[in-house]
Amino acid sequence: MSTRTPSTTTFRLLPALALAGVAVASWAAWLGWDQHRDVHPDGSTTGPYEAWQVIGLVLTLLVAVYWTASRGQVVTAVTGIAVGLTASAAYDWSDDSSGLFAVGVAMILIGSVLVTTAVSLAVAALHGRLRDRKGGGGRTGAGS
Repeated sequence: MSTRTPSTTTFRLLPALALAGVAVASWAAWLGWDQHRDVHPDGSTTGPYEAWQVIGLVLTLLVAVYWTASRGQVVTAVTGIAVGLTASAAYDWSDDSSGLFAVGVAMILIGSVLVTTAVSLAVAALHGRLRDRKGGGGRTGAGS
């Protein structure tokens, strides 16, 4: 018999859902409003996003990932960010008539999972090491 109740499961999902909400809001703030491509004199096009917008999104999400992973919630960080970014990209790009938006959305999913996992594990390891140093130093001093 399972000891998990629906409220326990929901309570465990809330941080990931909150992080997904942060990712969606960050996408909307940094990328959601810029929908036009820039046409250059040679006829080539770029965009719709500028580098500074993507950098802003990454830095904003880095704060959320750091906060979550520093509390040891690596899976929550990876799940929340990946779900939020993937949903945002799918919604934002779904009007693409070529159908290639699905490739971009898949790249967002894979990239966000890989990068968020690497950053989360690094942050969690760093915080674990710092906690060990602080805890180890305090115990040694108290035992003297």
